[in-house]
Amino acid sequence: MNRNILAPAMAFAALVSAQAAQAQQQACVAPDDLGDTVIYAMPIAYDAFSTRCAARLNTDGFMARGGDTFIDGFRERQDGAWPGAFRLLKTFMAQDSADKGRADADMTAMIAALPEESLRPFVDGLVGQMIAEEIKPESCDKIERGLELLSPLPTENVAGLIAFIAELTDLKNPTICGAAPAPAPARK
Repeated sequence: MNRNILAPAMAFAALVSAQAAQAQQQACVAPDDLGDTVIYAMPIAYDAFSTRCAARLNTDGFMARGGDTFIDGFRERQDGAWPGAFRLLKTFMAQDSADKGRADADMTAMIAALPEESLRPFVDGLVGQMIAEEIKPESCDKIERGLELLSPLPTENVAGLIAFIAELTDLKNPTICGAAPAPAPARK
């Protein structure tokens, strides 16, 4: 691993460790931070999808006709959504780290010296790669259809809808703060 990648990777690992105690106390994310994460991640996911599925998409499909216009609303709001997305990421990773029992106090000082903006390109690259790896070629047309169904909605509504679905499904890792627990099955 070269030095340009190693430093942000180590800093990100330190961030995860430094937030472990906080995650154990909070262990949930604000719905607004989840919405910000959707706004922030959508252009990254869109780019990963576009690259991964380029050979499988129709030249007259949604991506060719209106995909870029749809995603532009997210790109315009991406910078403003970064703080909320970063809070969610820290909570998620710290909780995951705490659950697995990994703590590296020596890295805490390193993260304190780095501005969060220095981690952003690393996060973008890592998230984009992870998303691209998860996209199965046979899913490309379904993902395109889903994007087309979302496209008439304003950016904030897409983010809010996805956050609402996460609340409804009783997301556990991380839990949504203030989300109502899933209702118990009705007894007959």
